[in-house]
Amino acid sequence: TAILTGPEDKVNLTCSHTVSSYNMILWYQQSAQNTALKLIGYVRFTSPTVEDSFKGRFDVSGDAAANKMAYLHFPKVPEAEDSAVYFCAASEAQCFTIPSLLYKNPL
Repeated sequence: TAILTGPEDKVNLTCSHTVSSYNMILWYQQSAQNTALKLIGYVRFTSPTVEDSFKGRFDVSGDAAANKMAYLHFPKVPEAEDSAVYFCAASEAQCFTIPSLLYKNPL
């Protein structure tokens, strides 16, 4: 779905799935300037995390355990650099003793 926003528009994206064993939903950004998928953040069960490089620009929320839904919010008015393709992905929630491993290899 393409979304065209005006100067005062608020943007919220929704992602859902039906795989009962997947308790983690991740959000990625792919811009025209850099086609690599960048991890924005994720919801693990009901706990949201936003990567440091995206803090303040995006919020994530939702319940990836019970209702299998996650939301990507643009708390500030989107800027030109926010024009991109946004992907969500679902995964089994892995348990690591080192938190940084969780988002470096989430799938």
